[in-house]
Amino acid sequence: MTRSPKEHQIAVGFDKTIKRKKVTIDGASPRRLSDALGSLPSVMFSPRDLELVGGAPTERRRYIDLVLALTDRRYLNALQQYRANLVRRNAALRDAARRGGRSADERVAVWEPALAEHGTVLIEARAKWVEDSAAEFTRLSEMIGEPGRSTMRYISPFAESEARHDVLLAAFEQKRELDIRRGLTHVGPHRDDLELTLDGRELRLFGSAGQQRTAAIALRMLEAATLREQAGAEPILLLDDPFAELDTKRSARILELLQQGGLGQTILAVPRESDIPVELMKLDRLSIRNGVIDGQ
Repeated sequence: MTRSPKEHQIAVGFDKTIKRKKVTIDGASPRRLSDALGSLPSVMFSPRDLELVGGAPTERRRYIDLVLALTDRRYLNALQQYRANLVRRNAALRDAARRGGRSADERVAVWEPALAEHGTVLIEARAKWVEDSAAEFTRLSEMIGEPGRSTMRYISPFAESEARHDVLLAAFEQKRELDIRRGLTHVGPHRDDLELTLDGRELRLFGSAGQQRTAAIALRMLEAATLREQAGAEPILLLDDPFAELDTKRSARILELLQQGGLGQTILAVPRESDIPVELMKLDRLSIRNGVIDGQ
């Protein structure tokens, strides 16, 4: 890849001897895999993106976490620390349920300050990104061909609070007894959601397949725009049958929007050659027949 003013060589593979993923950047292995995150910015459009809109909140949290972790090292660090401390608190909760007593309760409480500290970073960054991107999400949905008004909003009981850290810490303490009984942490940014609506109705519950796909594509375009702006490089676009269930008009609008953003390296996978849009016919082609790759 080229990132001005230098060229870099990035390799990704799987080491069978240690049974782990392996990444090298210019021949050197990063200390941690997460250190390589964002080295080769890319955005994937696929039929599975419907889950972004119609699926569980986990899918939408994963989406926001990925976008922000790729563009903000502070967010990535906070996310890693929050997840690690959440695992430890959940383990302490289960241990407290077995043992009982005040000391067990204290072993749960010890993880809460770190959760509040790192959780506050996550909530603030998510809320800001959604607020900054909401108008663009509406515009993109409209440009793709959605006649209704599409909106997105970050749903968190802590997003509007001035003192997020203190409120979050108090919430962990307040829910501690319930959490011990159930063995899980029931409050925090790992429970938040990204609400997507069309004319005031939740797309997750009331959107058609076409409406959900439009919103999902708008989200992926937002991801590409964020990477382009923050990373200073054009992300590679991985298009896995991206126009499934879309009419010709919407497909053409999507390609037009991608090209307006500056269509960089693009990898398109479609089941049939006839599914390749005219605008992308100049791409080099590889065909897979009976498991054998043929170049064209």
